[in-house]
Amino acid sequence: MFTGIVEELGTIETVQDQDDAVRLTIRAQTVLDDVRHGDSIAVNGCCLTVSEQTADTWTADVMQETLDQTSLRGARAGDRVNLERAVTPTTRLGGHLVQGHVDGLGEILSRTPSDHWEVVEISMPPALAKYVVDKGSITVDGVSLTVVETAADRFTVSLIPETLARTTLGHRRPGDRVNLETDVIARHVEKLVGVHASGARP
Repeated sequence: MFTGIVEELGTIETVQDQDDAVRLTIRAQTVLDDVRHGDSIAVNGCCLTVSEQTADTWTADVMQETLDQTSLRGARAGDRVNLERAVTPTTRLGGHLVQGHVDGLGEILSRTPSDHWEVVEISMPPALAKYVVDKGSITVDGVSLTVVETAADRFTVSLIPETLARTTLGHRRPGDRVNLETDVIARHVEKLVGVHASGARP
């Protein structure tokens, strides 16, 4: 479980193709402070497991399912990535509850800068639209954001200078793909309401 508050920008050092999987080695600092073999770290919103580590790098195996469903398929050496360690019972919940399970891919459609923030419009699969509401929460590349406005196949968010400076969203351009995770609470409520309406047991 994560909060969507990015701890640092890491850099992909190597991408090792394994036919039906990819082995990523990422250079980092903050997330390695107390990391152990088997720990979870979110990479652009994808929950990955630490399989190896050195003083300044860590390695994870990315399965075919993850490659098929996320932007990690196109990962290249030198790419910057958003990193966040899994929460602990004493962690401040600065964002919202994030699982690190990507629901779908979006695309940056436009960026509109202003004096103090930047409005970014992002496409989303229409099937996710029912989980995205104005002023609700959404995770974009592992960053917890508040939705400004929604439509059937897109939404907008406002990025403050801190987000622009400390995450990859400051550098994404129209046409770039991003990982999306909708609010897990909305998905659970939908299922419970559906079960109640049908009269079936959960």
